[in-house]
Amino acid sequence: MKFLIYRYDPESDKKPFMQTFELHSKDVQPGMMLRDALLKIKSRDETLAFRHSCGEGVCGSDAININGKNGLGCLTALSSLKEPIEVRPVPGMPIIRDLVVDMSQFFHHYRAVKPWLIVHDSEPEVEYLQSPEDRDKLDGLYECILCGCCSTACPSFWWNPDKFRGPAALLQSYRFLADSRDQATEERLEDLDGPYRMFRCHTIMNCTNVCPKGLNPSAAINNIKKLMVKDMV
Repeated sequence: MKFLIYRYDPESDKKPFMQTFELHSKDVQPGMMLRDALLKIKSRDETLAFRHSCGEGVCGSDAININGKNGLGCLTALSSLKEPIEVRPVPGMPIIRDLVVDMSQFFHHYRAVKPWLIVHDSEPEVEYLQSPEDRDKLDGLYECILCGCCSTACPSFWWNPDKFRGPAALLQSYRFLADSRDQATEERLEDLDGPYRMFRCHTIMNCTNVCPKGLNPSAAINNIKKLMVKDMV
């Protein structure tokens, strides 16, 4: 099985290049994931750098670009890929080394939407109550693992990385806007108002197409827009 892997070490390479690796049939097991293949390759070339951790699609650390589409190495079966398998870092982010990108800007936008409950009333002695119906409204929002596949597949995020919050952050923003316990709707919407922070979204749907958890950031962004219109009336 043939792999073409993006290589770049800013300290020693003048420019990026694609390096060819091959795994023999004896090294490829049935049901093997791309992450496992990369670990096999790394055992032969220890200089190859990529992020990975849980291997179960929970931590989100091994987001990469696979044959032109963002995804998680641990959830991508080798059997589903055409050869040569081309592996690159997720696009639009500064390269630290090889497949490792700098996620600082991504997490800056995530923190900027204040992804926690804001409650102005006195805290209850026991817990914040929520009906089952209101809790159901959070399904499809809270499951985000912050892998960055969606934001790094978004052209608006590439063009305005310092201004546009990006699909992942906006999904989390709506997660709290939709939460019946949160009391900061007006300030959250006010923070997203303007031409860049949210309205750079052009509903291209790349974010939804690449989400490894099957979430729909585009729908969440549209719901925020509806809340803004309702707030104006």
